[in-house]
Amino acid sequence: MPPQPDEIWDDIRDELRRETPDFKFHIWIDPLELAGVHGLTVYVRAPEHIRMSVAERYLPLLRRAAAARFDAHATVEVVGTGWEAPAEQDGVGPGIGAPGATNGNGAGHERDQLNPKYNFDQFVIGSGNRFAHAAALAVAELPAHSYNPLFLHGSPGIGKTHLLHAIGNYVERFGSGLRVRYATIEEFTSEFVEALRVKSTADFKQRFRSADVVLIDDVQFLAGRARTREEFFHTFNSLLDAGRQLVMTSDCAPEDIPGLEDRLTERFRSGLVVELDTPEVEVRRAILAKRARVDDLEVPPEVIAEIADRVTTSVRGLEGALIRVVAYASLKEEPPTPALVRHVLRRLGEDTATDACGIGEILDAAAQEFGVERDALLARDRRPAVAAARQVAMYLARELTEHSLPEIGRGIGGRNHTTVLHAVNRVSAAIRSDDSMRGAVDNLRRRLGHPSS
Repeated sequence: MPPQPDEIWDDIRDELRRETPDFKFHIWIDPLELAGVHGLTVYVRAPEHIRMSVAERYLPLLRRAAAARFDAHATVEVVGTGWEAPAEQDGVGPGIGAPGATNGNGAGHERDQLNPKYNFDQFVIGSGNRFAHAAALAVAELPAHSYNPLFLHGSPGIGKTHLLHAIGNYVERFGSGLRVRYATIEEFTSEFVEALRVKSTADFKQRFRSADVVLIDDVQFLAGRARTREEFFHTFNSLLDAGRQLVMTSDCAPEDIPGLEDRLTERFRSGLVVELDTPEVEVRRAILAKRARVDDLEVPPEVIAEIADRVTTSVRGLEGALIRVVAYASLKEEPPTPALVRHVLRRLGEDTATDACGIGEILDAAAQEFGVERDALLARDRRPAVAAARQVAMYLARELTEHSLPEIGRGIGGRNHTTVLHAVNRVSAAIRSDDSMRGAVDNLRRRLGHPSS
């Protein structure tokens, strides 16, 4: 049977992801949808706000990807939301195909699912993942000789899947023909259920048990799937009895997977179990810096530091934040700045820092806005411009930070809390009646990443 439209588009997207830096893929390629396939022409639907840009900048790339993964003579057309399929013609090869069509046998064509960008060279090592990296590299260099099975666990987005793909990519490149099989537990389950439906369990077992290195992601999802657990138990035994390497990842340790039988828990713990921890700030900065170099992004060090300080939960969150900040700056035609980082992350709800900015930063911004020296704001200088800048700084410190009035006063030249309260009330009244004061405060909010809503 010829490939179906969804399969064609999936292959083209895979090629585009390989060839496109992630931040560009996120902005320009990810929003695209398959409109249909007619003969050797792939019609791609783009949102109206980016359609012209995609056609002008990325049509050659789209056509190269279609030629590489669909047909050497294939072409691509970028269409809008109102596009309708062309009328069926005779003699043009396969007719129009709508996304979601199936070939009737329920089986998709198999393709390499390893992400080539996940390799050992791109993995940033820190204290929280050093042991896991060393174990994964040892397994990749000598499968089934070092740690078998290898079980990596830790919270989502901290590098487990990266190491799993890195093992597979390393073995495929240097393993002298060793066969690698990668799947998530979801995919393992889906293939198993389909094999039962079409009565081809022997083929299913052969696909997994004949591989030299088997990589299984997200085994915590074995919970609640009794038949899958039974099959996985026998697959596990078959692989290890045959001297084949098995590597698994999970969001939790084997003993913490709900409903997992003791026999599986014992087998998962029979090799090496390694926990990955969230990266410390220095590692987070190194991850962002390396990602920027790989994607050829010009990101100032202070922007990298700001993202690293504010996104602390996972590597995936860090890289996603970098992509979003660069994408936002590109679309707005603005340079990325720490203030822009705060603005973007706050809008997305991804800022894990308690304060969006500090008193020192507010003082710097106020001094620049009013054209005075920062030190003058901390001194007993009563010049009108200095006094106004100082009062606005107190007002914004009260609005944008979690500091108390006494803490703000101590941070701005050792003033007492009544002085701060007076400044807050005075500026609050002024911005309702004085356009110039309101404009100055709004400018400072924007500069500090808090534009008025």
